[in-house]
Amino acid sequence: MPTIYGHTVRMPRRADPTARMPGQHARATFLRLRLRTLVTLGVLAVLTTVFGRAFGLHSPLFIGSELALLITMLVVSRYVLPLVDRHDRGAAGEEHVGGLLDALASEGEGEGWSIIHDASFGYGNVDHIVVGTAGVFTIETKSRQGQVRVRTVHGAILRQAQDQRETLEQITGERAEPLVVFSRAWVDKPLARRRGVRMLPARMLLTYLRRHGQTLTAEQAQQAHARIVAKLAESEAQPDRLIGWPPPSRSRL
Repeated sequence: MPTIYGHTVRMPRRADPTARMPGQHARATFLRLRLRTLVTLGVLAVLTTVFGRAFGLHSPLFIGSELALLITMLVVSRYVLPLVDRHDRGAAGEEHVGGLLDALASEGEGEGWSIIHDASFGYGNVDHIVVGTAGVFTIETKSRQGQVRVRTVHGAILRQAQDQRETLEQITGERAEPLVVFSRAWVDKPLARRRGVRMLPARMLLTYLRRHGQTLTAEQAQQAHARIVAKLAESEAQPDRLIGWPPPSRSRL
């Protein structure tokens, strides 16, 4: 521990880069958007009331503020609320998949698995990273509902998963497998691959990982995990400000 003029100085510790919660960034974004929306509507409503009481209901200020409130409500219902709902569903999907992975790591069968959630290397976000003797896996979670046809999955999703694989391979020096996991959808061809990216529903994720053949020794897996942790520590943490954490129950998924 460093000293200055003979006095011991306790340096602040950086947050553990592997201690993030599943969906933490997505949940923080949802809460931030919801709060800003409520504050904006509340301020406009208060101003409308104040102008009405101070200048009368026929005042241009009151009429203008009332129109502004109505327009804002229209914009919020048309554009903002769908965006907020999308972030909420995305966070819930990551929380659900993260819960499955945490259960795997805590089981006797899952001994040796290392799970990192919501990893940021300063340029993008990886929902989950799984490291074990079965290999290194990146998991991109999608919360789309209904039926998913593998052949129609958007190319941007595949490129995102490929970029995550390349990033992890550069960091660890080991081959990584990119997975796209759908938390709520039915996948027509589960475990099928497109452009090197494997797609599957969340209900099949743990079975796939457990049955995956060994590709790394225990020492190699530990070294890969250590390299990821070191890289995360170098990267600037995302400025999340969570309100109302921990997340709500995942039982609805």
